[in-house]
Amino acid sequence: MFDIKWIRDNAQTFDEGLRRRGLEPQAASVVALDDKRRALLTALQDAQSRRNAASKEIGKAKGAKDEATASRLMAEVASLKDTIAKGEEEERTLDAQIRDVLSVIPNTPRPDVPGGADETGNVEVRKVGTPGKFDFQPKQHFEIGEALGLMDFEAAQKISGARFVVTKGALARLERAIGSFMLDLHTSEFGYTEVNPPLLVKDHAAYGTGNLPKFAEDLFKTTNDFWLIPTAEVSLTNLVREQIIDEAQLPMRLTAWTSCFRSEAGAAGRDTRGMIRQHQFSKVELVSIVAPEKAIDEHERMTSCAEEVLKRLGLPYRTMLLCTGDMGFASQKTYDIEVWLPGQNAYREISSCSVCGDFQARRMDARFRPKDGGKPVYVNTLNGSGLAVGRTLIAVLENYQQADGSVVIPDALRPYMGGIAQIQKV
Repeated sequence: MFDIKWIRDNAQTFDEGLRRRGLEPQAASVVALDDKRRALLTALQDAQSRRNAASKEIGKAKGAKDEATASRLMAEVASLKDTIAKGEEEERTLDAQIRDVLSVIPNTPRPDVPGGADETGNVEVRKVGTPGKFDFQPKQHFEIGEALGLMDFEAAQKISGARFVVTKGALARLERAIGSFMLDLHTSEFGYTEVNPPLLVKDHAAYGTGNLPKFAEDLFKTTNDFWLIPTAEVSLTNLVREQIIDEAQLPMRLTAWTSCFRSEAGAAGRDTRGMIRQHQFSKVELVSIVAPEKAIDEHERMTSCAEEVLKRLGLPYRTMLLCTGDMGFASQKTYDIEVWLPGQNAYREISSCSVCGDFQARRMDARFRPKDGGKPVYVNTLNGSGLAVGRTLIAVLENYQQADGSVVIPDALRPYMGGIAQIQKV
C-alpha cells in the first residue's frame, strides 16, 4: 500500500509506475479524495474550536444573567455537536474510501524492470546447466509416476475432485526427502530460521501481504472466516506485523515448509493433467525482513539461495527477470526461476523471488528503530520459493528418468532416502 502523502508529493512518478503496469493514472483521483478529507478535518477542527469557545461563553452569559444569550449559545453548541458527529461519520467514510482505493493499487516497478504486457516481455538473466539428451522419448512426470504405480490421480479425484494427487511409497518419500533437503540447506548454509507457522489466517494477515481484498477468489476460505494460506509468505511476513523492532534484529531470514492452497481461479484448461497446477501443494518458502538500503542485495542473495537447490540436484534451469506486465501485485521486481522439464520440452516456473519494498510493511504497520536514532522506519519485505516441492519432484522424475521407467535418485537426496539409489516399479 502507498503512503498518500508520497502520492501527493510524487504524483507523476506514481502515475508513471502505474502506466508501466498497464494501468490508468490514479494520483489525481486519490489526491482529490484526500483533499476532501483534509477540508473536512479543517471544518471539524473549526467546529470543535467554536464549540469550546461557545461553551465558555455560556458560563459568562449565565454569570451576567443574560439568559437570552445563554440560550442562543446553548442552541449553537447543540447544533455544533450535531455537525461534528455527522462530520466524524463522514470522515470515517472517507477514510474507508481512501483505504479501499489504495488497497487494490499494485506496487510500482523498479526502474530496472523491463516493460512488457505479459510473459513474452520477460528477460533471461542466465541459464545454468545443459538439458540432458535421452536415447528414448522422455515421458512427462504423470506418465512416469503412474507407470511406477506410485502416483494416483484417479483416487484423488474420488476423494477431492480435480487438481489433486495421491503419491505413495518411494515417491511420497522422495517428496519428503526434497522438502527436508531444502530446509536443511537453507537453515544450515544460508542462515534462514525454520518456522512452523499457521496454515489458517485471518483477514488482516492476508490483507497485509496483498492477497486481500483483490485476490479473494484465488484463495480458499473456511466457513468460520479463516483463509487457507496460498503460500507461507502470508504467515511468515506477518510475524513482524504491528511491531517496531530494533535494526540490530535485521536482516530476519525465515523459512517454512508448508502445504499451500490455491483455488486456481482463471486457470481452467491450463495444466489439467499432472501435478503442475494443483489446489493443494507443498512449498519451502523464504522470507526476508530488511532495512530499505539492503533490499536489492537481499533480493539477489535470496534468488541465489533458491538457485542453489537446483544446482545441488543437478537440474538445468534459467532465471528470468519478469516484465512489468507479468509481476505479482505486491512486487517491485521479480525473478522467476524456471526448471527444465524434458517431458514437456520446456522450462517451467519453480520459484518466484520478489522484493516488495515497504508495500507490505505499510499494510502490516511493520517498522524498525534505526540504530543511530530517529523515527521508526518501515521495513522492506522479500519473499521467494526455495523451492516448490511438488514441482521439484516433477523435475527430478523427468530429468532422472530411465528407459526402463525407473528413476535415479540425485546424489544430494540419497541420504534422505535411506540410501535408495533408484525408484523402480512396485
